[in-house]
Amino acid sequence: MAQDRTIAHGVDALIDKLRNDGVAAGQAEAEKLRAEAKAEAARIVAEAKREAEELKKKARTETDNYRAAGEEALNTAMRDAVLTMKAGLTDRFKADVERLVTKEMSDPELLRQMILEVVGRAGEGANLNGRVSVVLPARVATQEDIKQNADDIQSGKLTKYVLGLTAKMLRENVELHAADDVQEGIRVRAEDQGVVLDLTDKAVASLLMEHLQPRFRAVLEGVIR
Repeated sequence: MAQDRTIAHGVDALIDKLRNDGVAAGQAEAEKLRAEAKAEAARIVAEAKREAEELKKKARTETDNYRAAGEEALNTAMRDAVLTMKAGLTDRFKADVERLVTKEMSDPELLRQMILEVVGRAGEGANLNGRVSVVLPARVATQEDIKQNADDIQSGKLTKYVLGLTAKMLRENVELHAADDVQEGIRVRAEDQGVVLDLTDKAVASLLMEHLQPRFRAVLEGVIR
């Protein structure tokens, strides 16, 4: 009987031991799993934060780049627009100067005064010697006029016919010719001196533009008001 109780006690002790060992092992495993889960969760959170920070940094960089590109494009567009506007205004100013010069130089009286100043007997500034040719606008004396009045060129009759000039007003050895191209104003050639004075509308307008254009640009840029 005593032996039976001893055996029963041993069985109970074994059962208790197995229970305690199982519980301890289960608790240890649970702690291990909990720690691993916690570590994994921390890793996932850290990774998510890192990715979020990278995305935020990337988005900030892209935004900065986009803003910089937009500002650069806007500045470039504004600069091009201003340059285009200046070029347009300059072209229009040049066209207006050329138109006004052409209009003024189409005046027969101005043409007459130009000829007298350069090859007139009273003119002294030009200092042209020897045989001098004056090329007139085609509309003043056509080639056909000169051909039909070739003998009158030297005597000044054609000149008088065209511009009211007399031979006495002009120097010796002055010849008049009609231009082959369309022009206003005159060209004067001192044949013996190899000198050509270009006083056509295009040449005068070009000369004026050399002096007027810098000032016009200064006005456009606000340097001069």
